[in-house]
Amino acid sequence: MAPSSQKLEPPTNPERFSAPLPTDLPAEVISVHERIDLPLVRPTVEQHRRLCVTCPACRTRVAAPRPAGADATPFGPRLHAVATYLKTFQALSYERLQAALSDLFGLRLSQGGLMNLLRRAQGCCAEGRDAALARLRQAPVVASDETGVRIEGANSYHWVFRCEDAVVHHAAPSRAAAVVGEVMAGHRPAVWISDRYSAQQGHGERHQTCLAHLARDVAYAVEAGEDLIPLRLQWWLDKAFGLARGLTALAASTLARKRRELEQDLDAILKAPARCDLAQALQTRMRRARDQLLTFVAFPGTVDVTNNACERDLRPAVIQRKVTNGYRAMWAAKGEADVRTVVATAALRTKATPFTTLLATITA
Repeated sequence: MAPSSQKLEPPTNPERFSAPLPTDLPAEVISVHERIDLPLVRPTVEQHRRLCVTCPACRTRVAAPRPAGADATPFGPRLHAVATYLKTFQALSYERLQAALSDLFGLRLSQGGLMNLLRRAQGCCAEGRDAALARLRQAPVVASDETGVRIEGANSYHWVFRCEDAVVHHAAPSRAAAVVGEVMAGHRPAVWISDRYSAQQGHGERHQTCLAHLARDVAYAVEAGEDLIPLRLQWWLDKAFGLARGLTALAASTLARKRRELEQDLDAILKAPARCDLAQALQTRMRRARDQLLTFVAFPGTVDVTNNACERDLRPAVIQRKVTNGYRAMWAAKGEADVRTVVATAALRTKATPFTTLLATITA
C-alpha cells in the first residue's frame, strides 16, 4: 500500500556528543513504522436550486431549466456500486444494509429506496450479461452446475454456465433441462462438463463427467464398506487425476497408451463380483458414465476433469442463501445473477475486484 504521506525522523544528538550533528550528513533508512487508519467518510450532496424571476415589463415568470438528471435518481454511481457490493458480495440483508450505510456513511435510506437503488444498479448489468451469453453460445467447451435457492418463498435454482471467457449466472424456478435450452439457445458445444444429474445430460456432442463427484462417492464407500472394489476404483481415479495433471506434456501416442490402460483397468473393476450394496451401486454408476469418464484425454488443456470451477462460482450464492434465506422477488434473484455474471466474466479477463467492476459498469 503506497503511503499517503511521509515524515522523516532525523536522529537526535546523543548526550555524550559535545557538538550537534551536521544537518547535511548522508542518512539511511533503518526502519519504517506506519500508522494506518480510515478517513471520516461522509456523503457529498450537490444541491441545485432553480431560480425564477418575473419580467417587469410583461410580468411573465421565467424559470431556470431543470438540471440534467434531475428527473432520475438523486443517488450517484458510487453509492449504487457500494450498496450493490454490500448486498451481493457481502450478503447483507436490507435491514443490515440500512444499518451499514447509516453507521459508516451517515446515510439514512428506506428499504424501498434501497430496493429501487439496487434494481437500477442491476439494470446496468444487462448489457454485460448479454455479451457474456453471446460468448457462451459460441464456446466449444461449456461447464454447468446448479444449486437450490428460495425465491418468493418457493424452492428455485441458481444455475451457472462457464466457458473459457465467460461465466453466466441464471436464476430459474426450475431444475429441468429446459433451463439449459433457454440459456444455450440451441448452441451445442463440442464438450459439456457437469455432474451426473439427468437434466445436465445430452447438451453437448461429448460429455465429461465430473470425476470429483465420483471420487467423493468412492471415498465414502471405501470408509463405509468392506468390499475391495471401491478401493480399486479409488486407485483408478487417482491414476486418472494424475493423467489429467500432466496431460499437456505428453505425446499423443503416450496419451493413447495411458487411456487404453485406464480403460482396461476399469473394465476389470466393473466385471469383478461385488459383495456389498455400496460396491454394486458404484459399479452401476460407473457403467452408466463409462463413455464420459475419459473425454478429457482427447482435449488436452481445454477440458477439465472436474467441475470444481462451477462449484466455486456457486459458492458465494450458497453462502448468501444461508445468510439471507433467499430472495423476496424473482427480479431480485435475476438481477443479482446478472451482477455476478458481469463481475465473474470480468475477473476472467482482467482479474478486477468486484467493486471495481461494479463501479465501472454503473458509471459507463
